[in-house]
Amino acid sequence: MTLESDRTEIIELFGRYADIADTKDFDTLPGLVHADPFTVDFETVAGIPPTETRLDDYVQILRGFFGPFVATHHAITGHVIDIDGDRARAHAHVRAEHWVPDEVADGGSNRWLVVGFYDNDVVRTDHGWRFSRVKLTAAYQENQHLLAQAS
Repeated sequence: MTLESDRTEIIELFGRYADIADTKDFDTLPGLVHADPFTVDFETVAGIPPTETRLDDYVQILRGFFGPFVATHHAITGHVIDIDGDRARAHAHVRAEHWVPDEVADGGSNRWLVVGFYDNDVVRTDHGWRFSRVKLTAAYQENQHLLAQAS
């Protein structure tokens, strides 16, 4: 293991993380991305304060949350990774788009947009690097009301 290979593996976690929602792979990917348990903090996006959750419980939440969306697309870029032994901090920019069915949009926009930052804690496990804390800070949102309509 080198600093560069660790950094690459952590950046790939963000890609897999995005694919959970974008490909609706709720069976395989969560276990390749998250420690068990881990903390999720979506307070600025969905009003969910930092909460420790078991991976199995989180998978059920993901299914319910992302199931109603016709499609999602998460572009995660600008990675800044600080590694300290078996722990790391990972910062990245995100642009996440979520499309609801037209009947939910009711003639209005059918896209909920979130632009912001991830500030995640990462730990090295026996199976590789995993997110132990995922924090999404929204800097801007459009059509946040669609979140309530989709769920």
